[in-house]
Amino acid sequence: MQLIILCGGLATRLRPISKNIPKSMIMIKGKPFLWHQLELVKKHDIYDVILCVGYLANQIKDYFKDGKEIGMNIKYSEEKEPLGTAGALKNAEQLLDEEFLVINGDSYLMFDYNKIINYFKNKNKLALMVIYKNNNKYDNSNVSINKDLIKQYNRKTQTPEMIYIDAGLNIFKKEVLKLIPVNTKIMLDDIFEKLIEQKQLMAYETFQRFYEIGSFEGLKEFEKLIEDKQ
Repeated sequence: MQLIILCGGLATRLRPISKNIPKSMIMIKGKPFLWHQLELVKKHDIYDVILCVGYLANQIKDYFKDGKEIGMNIKYSEEKEPLGTAGALKNAEQLLDEEFLVINGDSYLMFDYNKIINYFKNKNKLALMVIYKNNNKYDNSNVSINKDLIKQYNRKTQTPEMIYIDAGLNIFKKEVLKLIPVNTKIMLDDIFEKLIEQKQLMAYETFQRFYEIGSFEGLKEFEKLIEDKQ
């Protein structure tokens, strides 16, 4: 299945590190974070990738080019102005297959991608969110579920039911893009709300924790993970 990586953000929480480089290009043990992401998904037979880029995009494009050097097929969707996570997907619409994976540009997810993909294909829903029973451990929990559906999703306001967190991986059918206006800055949070109302957002629980480099603490944890692997 095609993979979209959202790597166009400004990464303000990582300043001053991210002032002159995109978050995806932060070096971890001699390689950009994005390189580590791509090497991971290759192990799950994912080779067709679209990078949604924006801030300092040329640094990413110059390094990875068309992906052939690392055994992948990489295309780019570039934002001229920040469009948000949902706006970035809409901007890439012409490049997207009928079904596609979406990963946050700061997430490192050691999941069984094929198992998740097969689960999605065997259901008749528009979207899927991978969740982890977090209990506010790694970040504030933001998800509650009702059986196999997402019941609530809110990154700003918590309820006692919210013991899960979105783990940074989603699957969408292209039909979801109809919910996203053209040339508008909009976040996936808003689209998730619409999908929840329509009972179209499935929950898939993983028992494997996620890693991220969206914060200095997360960056330190990821560096240790890579160091332990070497």
